[in-house]
Amino acid sequence: MEQNRLDVVLGLQWGDEGKGKVVDVLTPGYKMVARFQGGPNAGHSLVFDGDSFVLHTVPSGIFREGTVNVIGNGVVIDPVILMEEIAAIEKIAGSITGKLVISKRAHLILPTHRMLDAASEAAKGKAKIGSTLKGIGPTYMDKTGRNGLRVGDILSPAFEDKYEALKQKHFGLLAQYDFSYDITAYEQQWKAAVEALKRFPFIDSEVYVNTALDNGVPVLAEGAQGSLLDIDFGTYPFVTSSNTLSAGVCTGLGVAPTRVGKVFGIFKAYCTRVGSGPFPTELFDADGERLRSIGHEYGATTGRPRRCGWLDLVALKYAVMMNGVTDLIMMKSDVLDDFDTIKVAVAYREGDKVLESFPYDGGEHATPVYREFPGWKTPLGGLRRFEDFPAAFQEYIAFIEAETRCRIRIVSVGPDRDATVRR
Repeated sequence: MEQNRLDVVLGLQWGDEGKGKVVDVLTPGYKMVARFQGGPNAGHSLVFDGDSFVLHTVPSGIFREGTVNVIGNGVVIDPVILMEEIAAIEKIAGSITGKLVISKRAHLILPTHRMLDAASEAAKGKAKIGSTLKGIGPTYMDKTGRNGLRVGDILSPAFEDKYEALKQKHFGLLAQYDFSYDITAYEQQWKAAVEALKRFPFIDSEVYVNTALDNGVPVLAEGAQGSLLDIDFGTYPFVTSSNTLSAGVCTGLGVAPTRVGKVFGIFKAYCTRVGSGPFPTELFDADGERLRSIGHEYGATTGRPRRCGWLDLVALKYAVMMNGVTDLIMMKSDVLDDFDTIKVAVAYREGDKVLESFPYDGGEHATPVYREFPGWKTPLGGLRRFEDFPAAFQEYIAFIEAETRCRIRIVSVGPDRDATVRR
């Protein structure tokens, strides 16, 4: 019997590619949207009806009627941030009680996890990785160290004891740092938020998602961060703490590899990165500043200015390969409208070597080898058909498709959900 398959949408760069908008645009074709990894370090921006909204933990299908949104087992949850986010959503969309379910196996971020994150980052000094200080890393460490507290534990009579035991363990770890902290106020908020979370169903998400697929329900899995931040295959150690690749869908939702259908890979027409780590095409000149200014390149979660640079095809081809991307989606094309010349990195140079595949160190010591394209010097924002795109922009798209051997199916020409051209 032919099985219904789950489609995946994820970022192919260092995050901030525009996943929130794409999920919002794609969701009319799906009845279930499921987040499979990451935590409140994500910032998925949606723009509709002239308003913008940033989601951190809740899947990006939450504003679509008739869509169930699943927070999967691979996600880590801060109850305070989640309940604040839910309150903000409900001001716009009304009650979402029937639209959101949470995996019992998802791990909880404790107030002390946030303190451990801050203490560890402060201790690293100049070697810091650029953590969002949301407690993500320490929570995943407890998960793999088999000490974690999970959403399902909230329903246990022993929940308070389990919480206190883990908190005391964290106090012991914090004693190793020269770091002052006080969790009293946040702990009170946290416990109140845990109680408030009980209005949403805590589910066995692996059974829930597979049953939906068995019953023919179209499911879209939503990734957070980006492929080059993957804990195994990203620019380690400047990475996140989860598997951001399509492979993470299987462990983050409990679905078999054979159930994965389309993989939508999202990338910007240029590159950005927040925090530390290698970035071979980073620009430190007027072009980099223009990209940041025109593209409003500031972190949706942190507000930090993003580092900006030209499109890196070495890294993009690597991400396409690792994810098995079937459909490419290009974002923020309109940001490049006014550039006379647009560059694309087609290889790296290290000493006398030319590298065409993504290296182990992420190109930390590499110089990009660029191919130049003439700018299209045409506002793309008002265009809604591929045929209406200027020839120079169509050539840019055709080159990327030839290099990645993957079709660009959707081109975004502005932040609003309507500024989207499908092929």
